[in-house]
Amino acid sequence: MGTEPATGPLSGVRVLDLTNVLAGPFACHQLVHLGAEVIKVEAVGRGDLARNLGADPELSAKGMGVSFLAQNAGKASLTLNLKDPRGVDALKRLVATADVLVENFRPGVMDRLGVGYEVLKSIKPDLVYCAISGFGQTGPWADRPAYDQIVQGVSGVMSITGDAESAPLRVGFPLADTIGGLTAAMAISAALNAEKRGAFLDVSMLESVLATMGWVVSNHLIGGVQPQANGNENPTSAPSGAFQCADGLINISANKDEQWALLARHLDREDLLHREDFATRETRKAHRLQLKAELETVLTKRPAGDWARELNAIGVPSGAVMTVPQVLRHAQIVGREFLAHYDDVAGLDRAIDLVTVGVTVDGERPKVPAPPPTLGQDSTRILAELGYTRDDIESMQNEGVT
Repeated sequence: MGTEPATGPLSGVRVLDLTNVLAGPFACHQLVHLGAEVIKVEAVGRGDLARNLGADPELSAKGMGVSFLAQNAGKASLTLNLKDPRGVDALKRLVATADVLVENFRPGVMDRLGVGYEVLKSIKPDLVYCAISGFGQTGPWADRPAYDQIVQGVSGVMSITGDAESAPLRVGFPLADTIGGLTAAMAISAALNAEKRGAFLDVSMLESVLATMGWVVSNHLIGGVQPQANGNENPTSAPSGAFQCADGLINISANKDEQWALLARHLDREDLLHREDFATRETRKAHRLQLKAELETVLTKRPAGDWARELNAIGVPSGAVMTVPQVLRHAQIVGREFLAHYDDVAGLDRAIDLVTVGVTVDGERPKVPAPPPTLGQDSTRILAELGYTRDDIESMQNEGVT
């Protein structure tokens, strides 16, 4: 396949991506960067809904919306009408060649189309079938539609985001979708490593998010603490949170007693070390706002970046609060080649930069050579590989099957 990366831990694995918008495409985004061949199976004439979403209306109108571009580089695109028996037959032929299928329809949709797990398992017994949904395949909420914000709300995430005045507050990016996608990618990778392949993976976005809230959930279940919104303060320690500097905020995490002492001395506030209110971790937590005010009398005199360099140098974890454009331009990101550049992308007539994945393998950043595909750009090639003749393919195209 022309879109298959030459190397990677998942090289040789074929993944069928039947997903839309974010959680599923994001899962397959991880897999393609780790070497898998990913074929995106899309609806004829429409494709992934994300093709029409994003901040650039011109690109959305072209079916290459920013939301689609973000997590579909390196994939092939095959269009099939799964409401037509010929489209179903083509998918079944494709499944026979695949290792993994990922879908994020509502529970029961694939069965109604005649391509549910039991049917596909009879074709490919060792198929790893991953179904991503908002709430899982069972339970009273199984049939509910789920978008990221819905899951953020019901999971409790919004209730603990912000502060006493602003909570409940949505996290500023699609947290539930991306955590659900990462969970799916992890589960798929694990299932591929099983001695005997073949599994049905039921990924719940709600449960995926709750699984990442371990400290909050355990503090409630074991410690009896009612979860609450703490704003920019870290409730486990003090001073630990965001502090005002001359030009903005700095995050400081002086979570150990020795770090607290180093911080106070560097700010020339050793007097604070001898105050009873700040003598222990627990007393500092109890008087965190008073302590914050004392530290800001010094921190506000200089820029956050200067303080961050000095404090990190002496062993006090710190970092200026940056914007997304600022961090993308920073040498830490640029130097590690986190972004991938694509020239003259089909359907765009412009160059684009895209994020890759948050890992390097043997010192190399996983990247894919091909940019995101135009809708159905690989249909003819893939159908021919599945044994369809030129006349078959032309007929399917003329009749809206592909």
